[in-house]
Amino acid sequence: MRPTPTLSAPDQRRSRVHQAVRELMAEQGFRISMDAVAARAGCSKQTLYAHFGSKQELLRSVIAEHQELATAQLSPTSDAPREALLAFAEEHLRHLCDPSVVAASQLLAAEAHQFPQEARDLYREACDTLVQRLAAWLQHAMDQEWLRHDDPHYAAELLLSMIVGMDFERQRFGVPHRASRQARQRWSIFAVDTFLRAFASSPDDEPASPDQPPGRRIRSLRPLPTSSRKRNGASP
Repeated sequence: MRPTPTLSAPDQRRSRVHQAVRELMAEQGFRISMDAVAARAGCSKQTLYAHFGSKQELLRSVIAEHQELATAQLSPTSDAPREALLAFAEEHLRHLCDPSVVAASQLLAAEAHQFPQEARDLYREACDTLVQRLAAWLQHAMDQEWLRHDDPHYAAELLLSMIVGMDFERQRFGVPHRASRQARQRWSIFAVDTFLRAFASSPDDEPASPDQPPGRRIRSLRPLPTSSRKRNGASP
């Protein structure tokens, strides 16, 4: 087994600060302050400003950490698109199963009308950026003929919806969800394989016409192959 690498002192501090932010977002929502983060992380407020500059940049750093983990397998040089998408799906679902993420989502949604600009900024940094990163990878996959040519942004939004399904809503409303890694893995396989069948490349795909802008190569949908496997209808 490969030993876990030892984090440097700056990385350990960043980890403590990020964890403090996640906990406080679940407790205080948009009202989180640098004073509270410093107290929870065990450092001074001056240290926070020295390393992050502002509260907005600190929140961006926390969000970017998840995005880097989730999209780490989505390398343009990957020659195994299914495995890359499965790794992305499982990491994204693991993140959404974090109790602090669920609690923060509930609180932030309730406070969004009181902090409209902060809510829009958070959505742009978290959701829009993730869609953009996934769309860029899907565009590359289409260019490599791994997937049929279509709108990569629509495809990214569709894939994210398929990966998450209703499970995040189950957690938000406190009903049974896919809490185990095995359950999340099983759903990830189902969602990714369904997506890949829907966007499978075909020899009769026509190249995009010169006047079509990149990323908007819409093609008519083909019927999906039906599965002979019967399902019992159980959700999680």
